[in-house]
Amino acid sequence: MTSPTQAPVLFISHGAPTFAIEPGVLGPQLRALGQKLSGFKAVLVVSPHWQTRDVQVMTTQQPETVHDFGGFPSALYDLQYPAPGEPALARETVRLLTAAGFTTNFDERRGLDHGAWVPLYHMLPDAQVPVFQVSMPASLTTAQAVELGRALAPLRAQGVMIVGSGSMTHNLYEFRQGTTRPEPYAQEFAAWVRTAVVANARTPLINYRVEAPHAVRAHPTEEHFLPLLVALGAQQEGDVLQVLDGGGVSHGMLSMESYVWGMPQ
Repeated sequence: MTSPTQAPVLFISHGAPTFAIEPGVLGPQLRALGQKLSGFKAVLVVSPHWQTRDVQVMTTQQPETVHDFGGFPSALYDLQYPAPGEPALARETVRLLTAAGFTTNFDERRGLDHGAWVPLYHMLPDAQVPVFQVSMPASLTTAQAVELGRALAPLRAQGVMIVGSGSMTHNLYEFRQGTTRPEPYAQEFAAWVRTAVVANARTPLINYRVEAPHAVRAHPTEEHFLPLLVALGAQQEGDVLQVLDGGGVSHGMLSMESYVWGMPQ
């Protein structure tokens, strides 16, 4: 396979931390995707599990695997994802974000939270490719999330694969109720988002809170939806979209649908 002219951009629904040991339908798709990837230097992840006042960029040389969750099976806490960092590209990221008007700083100690390492555990299981993260400001709006992705987009030409790691639906209260029957609202919301993404309809997606059906129930808080908008902002004209079917709705309300833009055809 020939190397792509630029690295792809992804939105991955990482779901619950147990996705690491319960790959379901999406896990094998990520593994197959990873086997097709070549010609890229590093992975940049924007995760809802790193929110800060301003934008922070991880410059850690060897980030630790952070188990930033509690109450899950003990096997999860034994998992490690020892990917190296990429300080040089992280510094270039700071330059780009600063030039785009974002107040940006370095973080030399940050490790990889589960929004980063859990999906990569399936997609790039050897943990050989350098990984670094960019935080989300706690005040980030949907429009600003698109702008953040647009500011990161030039890194793709430098071989940086951009991953927005979030969740297509994310209602923790309902997740904890242990419901198994798929809720129609989650299916309707995910279907609306897919239609908008396929049409590259950014304005409706920016305004999803009022335009999408059941948006507030699907996302009582927005942090797990914003990485999709970051990925949309990093998308460029000519990128071919690939939908990764997450296997419908599990746990009553959890959709794992994910997207890839810019894979070589």
